Amino acid sequence: MTMEKYSYQCTDCGAESEASQLKYLCPDCSKSNIPELPPKGVLKTKYNYRKIIEEGVSFARLKQNNFIDLLPLNNIESLPNLRIGNTPLYKIDGLNKKKLPFHLFLKDDSQNPTYSFKDRASAVVSAFAKENAYTTIVTASTGNAGSSLAGICAAQGQKAVVIVPATAPLAKLTQILMYGARIVPVKGTYDDAFDLSIKATKAFGWYNRNTAFNPLTIEGKKTVAFELFEQLNFSVPDRIFVPVGDGVIISGVYKGFEDLLKLRLIDNMPTIVAVQAKKSDNLVRNMEKTVFEIKKSSTIADSIAVDIPRNFIMAKQYLTKYKGEHLTVSDDEIIEASSTLSKNTGLFAEPAAAAAFAGFLSYKNAGKLSNGSNNVVLLTGSGLKDLKAVGAVLKMPEAIFPSIENLKKVLS
Repeated sequence: MTMEKYSYQCTDCGAESEASQLKYLCPDCSKSNIPELPPKGVLKTKYNYRKIIEEGVSFARLKQNNFIDLLPLNNIESLPNLRIGNTPLYKIDGLNKKKLPFHLFLKDDSQNPTYSFKDRASAVVSAFAKENAYTTIVTASTGNAGSSLAGICAAQGQKAVVIVPATAPLAKLTQILMYGARIVPVKGTYDDAFDLSIKATKAFGWYNRNTAFNPLTIEGKKTVAFELFEQLNFSVPDRIFVPVGDGVIISGVYKGFEDLLKLRLIDNMPTIVAVQAKKSDNLVRNMEKTVFEIKKSSTIADSIAVDIPRNFIMAKQYLTKYKGEHLTVSDDEIIEASSTLSKNTGLFAEPAAAAAFAGFLSYKNAGKLSNGSNNVVLLTGSGLKDLKAVGAVLKMPEAIFPSIENLKKVLS
C-alpha cells in the first residue's frame, strides 16, 4: 500500500496524518478528553479522490474492484470469506392495506452473517488486523458489535475478546459464546465496558474495534451507501431513516455518499434522518447545545442505548453540513413499529432497527413525505436477537386438546 492511498483527518483540529502513524484518535486533541464527554480527536479516513478521478473513475469500475480504492486495505482477499453486505432492498407499496403515495424501501441488514449491520464494520477491522499481524481484537458492545466481531473472527481464525454489560440480551451473548469468543460481562453500562476495552488495548497490545475510537468502523459501514445507490438504479434517495446511538452508523452512511460526491458520481446528498429513542437521546438532544448534557439511557432498544455518544462530534458535523434531520420516538412507538413492520412486510426487526421505522411512521403520519419521493429505512438487526423486548406485547394462546370442536372455539 502506498502512503498516498489514504490518510486520517481529525474531526476537531482538521490536522491530517499518514495512516501509518495513527490507529485510533488524534494524539493532540485526545489529550483533553474526559470520560464524561464524547471524545475529541475522532478520525475521518480520506482517500486520494483526485487520483481516482484521473484514473478514470466510474461506479462500475469501483464495484468491479470490490471498492478496494475506497477501503483502507491492501488486498480485498483480506476480507472474510462470508457474504457481508449486498443485503436486499425491498420495495413496499402499502401499509395496513393502504397504498402509499410515495416509495418506501427497506434495507434489510439482518441478512448479514451474524444478523446485523455491524458485520460491515467488523469485516474491515478484521481484514486490517489480518494485514497488520494483529491476532486478537477487542471490543465493547451491548451485543451486536460483539456477536459480529466474534463471528467474523471465527471465520478469519482470529481471537475476539468482547466486553459487555451484564444486562445485554441473552440471544446476543449466546451468539458471542457460540462463535468461540472470550466474553467478559461487566457490572456497569456500555460506557463502562468501552472504557475497560480501551485500557485492555493499552495493557495487552490488542487491536480495538470500538466504534468511533477505531476510524475503520465507519469505512465498513459506509458500504451501505454504495449499495443503496446501485439498488436505486444509480440514484440518490430523498430520505434515509437511520437508527442512532453513538453516531457511527449515520456517519458511515454520510461518509459513503460523501465519497461518491467527491468522486463526482453523484451531485447531491440525501436527507438523512437521525432517529433516537426518547429514553436514549443524548446525541440529538445535544445538537444545539453549547454544553453537553448526559441523560441516563433506559430504552428498550439496547443497541442504541448510549449515555456518551462516542461519535457525537462527527455526526453533528455531518447533520449540520448536509442539512440532516432528527427526531426521537418512544419505546411504545418502537414496539408498535416493530409489530406494524412484521405484520405488513414479513420482516422482524430488533427494537433499534424498529426505531428507524418508527421515525419513518412519524414522518408519514405528519405528512412530511412528498408524493412520489423515495424513502429508505435502514433495518440494522434481526428481531430474533432480542425476543424479550417484544414479549410484553405478545400473548401466547393456551394449548387445546386436538379436536375440531376446540379449534372452532379458539377461532371464534
